[in-house]
Amino acid sequence: MKIAGFGVEEWLNVHEREAKYDLAQSTITSFSMDEIKKLTQADIYNQLNEQKMNYGWIEGSPTFKKEVSKMYQNVAPDNILQTNGATGANLLAIYSLIEPGDHVISVYPSYQQLYDIPRSLGADVSFWKLHEDKNWYPDIEELKSLIRPNTKMICINNANNPTGTILDRKFLEQVVEVARSVGAYILVDEVYLPFDKNVDFAPIVDLYEKGISTNSLSKTYSMPGIRVGWTATNSELADLFRKYRDYTMICSGVFSDQMACLILENKDKVLDRNKKIVLDNLAYFKDWVEKTDKISCVFPNGVSTSFVKLETKKSSLEFCRDLLKDTGVLLVPGEAFDTPGYARLGYCAPHETLTKGLEVLGEYLQTN
Repeated sequence: MKIAGFGVEEWLNVHEREAKYDLAQSTITSFSMDEIKKLTQADIYNQLNEQKMNYGWIEGSPTFKKEVSKMYQNVAPDNILQTNGATGANLLAIYSLIEPGDHVISVYPSYQQLYDIPRSLGADVSFWKLHEDKNWYPDIEELKSLIRPNTKMICINNANNPTGTILDRKFLEQVVEVARSVGAYILVDEVYLPFDKNVDFAPIVDLYEKGISTNSLSKTYSMPGIRVGWTATNSELADLFRKYRDYTMICSGVFSDQMACLILENKDKVLDRNKKIVLDNLAYFKDWVEKTDKISCVFPNGVSTSFVKLETKKSSLEFCRDLLKDTGVLLVPGEAFDTPGYARLGYCAPHETLTKGLEVLGEYLQTN
């Protein structure tokens, strides 16, 4: 099996520890353990002291599965499978369903897993392209032209990584109609929950019997360090995924499941905290873009990632390399998403990091 290098991860693996002002991440400002303890008022460490460090719950604890199932309309706790982040959830779904010769359609640009893992398994992958002039939306007529009798799966990021665009319920219902015409699955990575009240967001598993929702606590819930994600599906798919999951993952760590349950049981407090960070930082970011030359953006729908267009003398890759070396500001170049001329900017860093990082970036843009 051959697979391309994972552009965004290769970039961050090399450079994220060098950053003074990290504006590359798409997680809403991560929690420290002390912040979680104060927010939840939980006796975290004594609870952990009582835990046996065995394999724990293989598919996730009953509490975890119950709390995740509450995010959906008709998904039973038994159909929730805990994974190693959303990356593990995406891998599990694709590995379980895609075979050589299958046809897969992937939104593009997107999270690279969603098209390069199917290609590595021998699938024929077609790109369903996003259009900047349509607010980074794809065209449903283009999807209809791409669909084939042997289309096995349509892969979507919702919200999209890197652009931050949300495909709303009405649009997804049209996608479901197209997929249903050939019996294709729809896999949607839903790690970015929109805080824009004007967006009618719907998980794909609530819209389609062959919908696969993947998610994690890494982005919207600010806990990437515990590496907990999940798949949410119908019972038939959950049983299929169990078989393949046995080959890729035994269980999450005992500590990780404990922390995941704590976050989910206090979801309202977590989301209140994160909504304020997203909306306050987004307002500041919008104002900065409007006042700054040589940069523009189709602003995201209240999620933690954005894709800025750069007007620079260099390629976006060279610009981002030099920006980091000269100033300590880290972005992800558009080349990591096969989209030169742009950069992913995570504006949900701590506010002080955001304001100083944008100030430095704005000054650097004027001479580069």
